[in-house]
Amino acid sequence: MTITVVSQQDGRYRQRVQLDGFDDLFVDAPRWVGGEESAPDPHDYFDLSLGACKAITAQMYARRKGWPLTGVTAVVERDESKEREGLYRLSVTLRFEGIDDPEQLARLAELSDRCPIHRLMTDSTVEVTTWMDEANGI
Repeated sequence: MTITVVSQQDGRYRQRVQLDGFDDLFVDAPRWVGGEESAPDPHDYFDLSLGACKAITAQMYARRKGWPLTGVTAVVERDESKEREGLYRLSVTLRFEGIDDPEQLARLAELSDRCPIHRLMTDSTVEVTTWMDEANGI
């Protein structure tokens, strides 16, 4: 998958994100750094990916087991107060609709911690390589 991010001329820091097969998404910076807050900021997308992954993982498991899960709500709260010191905290509260069995609820909560994004954020080493486009002449 290739994701292309293109700066928008009409926005100070607004970016248009292109993903094949999807409508464009937008990203902007918060006001406190000079953005216009016309779209979620990069931290928002990082955080929401965790909540969405946990919800999808729970739904997939419940469907496979034939459990009566009718909906999932994931509330992600961010504490970025120590980010510059290397600590970024996310707290996720999950609500599962349609299931009353305490064992099934506990299993869904447990499995949500194994979703791919949770594991990527907590168990993986992510390597990022940045290249300069040859069109820059460098």
